[in-house]
Amino acid sequence: MPNSSLTTLTARGLLLDMDGTLVNSDAAVERVWRAWAAEHGVDFADVLKVVHGRQGYSTMAVLLPDRPMEENHADNRDMLARETAETEGIVPVPGAPEFMAALAALPHALVTSADIGLATARMDAAGLPMPDLRVTAESVSASKPDPEGFLKGAVELGFAPADCVVFEDSPAGIEAGRAAGMRVVGVGERAAELEPTAHVPDLTRIRIEALPDGAIRLHLTD
Repeated sequence: MPNSSLTTLTARGLLLDMDGTLVNSDAAVERVWRAWAAEHGVDFADVLKVVHGRQGYSTMAVLLPDRPMEENHADNRDMLARETAETEGIVPVPGAPEFMAALAALPHALVTSADIGLATARMDAAGLPMPDLRVTAESVSASKPDPEGFLKGAVELGFAPADCVVFEDSPAGIEAGRAAGMRVVGVGERAAELEPTAHVPDLTRIRIEALPDGAIRLHLTD
């Protein structure tokens, strides 16, 4: 592959974001949030700058800084219902089915800003298996870019943060992974300029190797 380079990382556990990393839900997210922006008089271009990777109430707090947080949480419940029902156009990120199959017997967890209902709807729509271990919106008190979700994921897997690698696509998610003291593989165009530890255009560029001592070696081609 011309002008490509290979990066190798070794980890004990992998922590996987969902939207933009495993599942391409951009069309569904943008339909729902475009309607929200119109309802609240917010420029949709401003929404796009912050919506990816965050819980809805956190996005609202950035866009409507003077609105009481309890209103954001109430609005977020409505948005979750809308997003859970909006599955048209949701597809796996290229290489996601093979990537998840390669991880099936290896330590990994989903760490997503979606709640369990939304996560299940989107993983099902994309035809991807739901990991046995997952940290969803119900599991944390703070949204990405806070590192709480990734730190909880590491605890669930039983590994130190330094032994985990995060897969993320958004600025909020990459910031959260770094703040957790983890290495971050950036996936997709959004992640390319965010200075992750390594970057891949999609999941077809990753080869998973299970090592005899139980560690996981990642072979990444950019």
